[in-house]
Amino acid sequence: MTQIILDQVSVEFPIYNATGRSLKVQLMQSATGGRMNANRQGRVVVQALREVSLTLREGDRLGLVGHNGAGKSTLLRVISGIYEPTGGRLDVAGKVTSLIDLSLGMDAEATGIENIYLRGALLGFDRRWLTGKISEIVDFAGLGDFIRMPFRTYSTGMQMRLAFSIATLVQPEILVMDEWLNVGDADFKEKAERRLNEIVDKSSILVIATHSPELVAQVCNRRVRLDHGALLDD
Repeated sequence: MTQIILDQVSVEFPIYNATGRSLKVQLMQSATGGRMNANRQGRVVVQALREVSLTLREGDRLGLVGHNGAGKSTLLRVISGIYEPTGGRLDVAGKVTSLIDLSLGMDAEATGIENIYLRGALLGFDRRWLTGKISEIVDFAGLGDFIRMPFRTYSTGMQMRLAFSIATLVQPEILVMDEWLNVGDADFKEKAERRLNEIVDKSSILVIATHSPELVAQVCNRRVRLDHGALLDD
């Protein structure tokens, strides 16, 4: 059964070469939105998440809302396995696909083909299976012969088209997103939107961080508000 359980999950980031009274700490607190405290060793830390408890089951479509620095992206990264909780317990049952940073792992000097393998490896795709999907990826991205050119020669739109085509190749059980994706030019956006809607519809669980109340109302059946790393309401 697909599910996500967070039990009193906390995440702290240590701030080195800083003291509780320094201007640097005050500026960082303002910039991150997190709570500033000192741990047992007396080191200044940002509390990005504070004892968050949350259970998601099959069929849940969760919208994370809150101000910048409220902890939304940190929570997404915890669910995705990018950050380890520094406190509490996380239990994720199901394959997680993260659409937080589509270009993560891409090499500017490598060709499009080489980047398919690099990004695919990060996503856990089998190399032999991925080889059989290259034509599908290239056709969907609409890159043609550019696929054998260095990634740095691509326009930003071309880079995002390739990254999106790789990341959405497999239907996830748990889909994690930071805002709704808008990728490429008008023609590509239309088919990207169709694929994204299909993936969202077929996912067992969706977790999306957004500033859009309209998106939450349209897509989600639950909403969680975060403030300075703490869960305010569900």
